[in-house]
Amino acid sequence: MVSVRCRNLVAVLLLGLVPVLAQATVKQSSSGLCHPPHSPWYERTTTFTAYDSLDACLAADGRLPDGVSVASADPADAGYRRSAFGHGWDDRDGDCQDSRAEALIATSTTNVRFADADRCRVVTGRWVSPFTGEVIQNAGDIDIDHVVPLVWAWHNGASEWSRDRREAFANDPLNLWPVEASLNRSKGGRGPDEWMPPAGECQYISRFMRILIKYDLKPPESEARAFNRLLDTCRG
Repeated sequence: MVSVRCRNLVAVLLLGLVPVLAQATVKQSSSGLCHPPHSPWYERTTTFTAYDSLDACLAADGRLPDGVSVASADPADAGYRRSAFGHGWDDRDGDCQDSRAEALIATSTTNVRFADADRCRVVTGRWVSPFTGEVIQNAGDIDIDHVVPLVWAWHNGASEWSRDRREAFANDPLNLWPVEASLNRSKGGRGPDEWMPPAGECQYISRFMRILIKYDLKPPESEARAFNRLLDTCRG
């Protein structure tokens, strides 16, 4: 017979899970598909990475399943689609190292190790996260963050660009940072007025602004003022 103490403990544990389950509004399957609650495959997706918004899932290189549109899933992201910036990481020079691999190679403070003799996929190295200052050695623990998120760029000028320009933006080394996967997913598609890293704030906002200038992205006036205040704080 289960004791009262055990029943109370189980109840506490279950209550503690409620906020976690409530936040798992979007499921990213192992194949990278983002399933919002109304997706026909939502309930059947039992192995997944949880995101608190569709925006965050798409920003982590997720994509929507057939028959599910961004507009129907999240009105705030209407019109945006990850494929407008290319299908995943590009390998324009055809050397088998895509822009993720090249970002990992370029930012590692030691020689990287590859999965095999083809030298296509990076497995280990030494990266210092610009978001925390922590050292990461396993490439599998890293997400390549778009400093200026693709969905943010879409809503601030990139929707008017050519496809080639959007693909160049999504694979530009200036816009790619190796960071902890959890922080990249926490950031999602938000700009510096809504999200800042735990450390390296000044480096982050400075790089964000460099990219805006390079690509002539125009945030709303209120956001631009917030960005400038952050820069002024760093300079002061």
